[in-house]
Amino acid sequence: MAGQRVDNFLLRLCKGVPKSHVYRIIRAGEVRVNKKRVTAETRLEAGDEVRLPPIRIAQSQAHDTPAPASEFPILWEDEDLLAINKPAGVAVHGGSGVSFGVIEQLRAARPDAKFLELAHRLDRDTSGVLMLAKKRSALVSLHEQMKSAATEKRYWALVKGRVVNQRQHLKFSLLKTTDANNERHVRVVAPAVEQAQSAHTIVTVLERFQQATLVEAQLKTGRTHQIRVHLAHLGHPILGDEKYGDFVLNKQLRPLGLRRMFLHAALLACLHPRTQQPLKIEAAMPPDCQLFLEKLREST
Repeated sequence: MAGQRVDNFLLRLCKGVPKSHVYRIIRAGEVRVNKKRVTAETRLEAGDEVRLPPIRIAQSQAHDTPAPASEFPILWEDEDLLAINKPAGVAVHGGSGVSFGVIEQLRAARPDAKFLELAHRLDRDTSGVLMLAKKRSALVSLHEQMKSAATEKRYWALVKGRVVNQRQHLKFSLLKTTDANNERHVRVVAPAVEQAQSAHTIVTVLERFQQATLVEAQLKTGRTHQIRVHLAHLGHPILGDEKYGDFVLNKQLRPLGLRRMFLHAALLACLHPRTQQPLKIEAAMPPDCQLFLEKLREST
């Protein structure tokens, strides 16, 4: 587990414990590493001693249905890395009401794989480039690159309305919260708010339509729901976004063929963990998104 974030370590260790509870005990200082308080982003090192408060975990899941073995379209693979083109509607991992995700299905399909871990995450309804590490050393290297903003991540999003500025920097601090149903939400707050995280997204217009705009969003930081919340705060929510979007408009667009959130991870660039050579992984726009754009062009 060396190199893994404390929150990911606990979520994997404490099966059946709600995510909200895991994050709550971390924030309350009830999780200690080497007798010191930590944050969710703290990374564990070999030999660390982790102290937890008493928590109730799920009963044995021996009789649960195992994750079905499944492969996904491969964009890149070698002895260190695996990059796939994740389809929309598939979670990257189990939890929060989802029995299994990409990682569980890939592990089931590759029983001989000694190591396979997610290098980062994509929202369930986001398609595109998803990188996994096949070695611990590769995972640590990718995490270090992402933490130091040495990676490049670009997304395509179709948003409500016509975006006026051709290129703009969105620098809005974000705060993660949970509601009464333990559902996670992220909102824009003032930078001085406690636990607020700075966030930076560069938005570039790719194509304008009568009532929508196709944009490229480049992540300069990697906060939860960052692109979705930044664009919604700008007044241009992503079409099909059921959490931060225009719910009435989303309903109107379903009969026209948009039945998902129009957000696609188009590019991920980094240095190869072993060779240190530049590596660029790209995923073409999904056919359903292409088809919807064609309909918009025909109506323009």
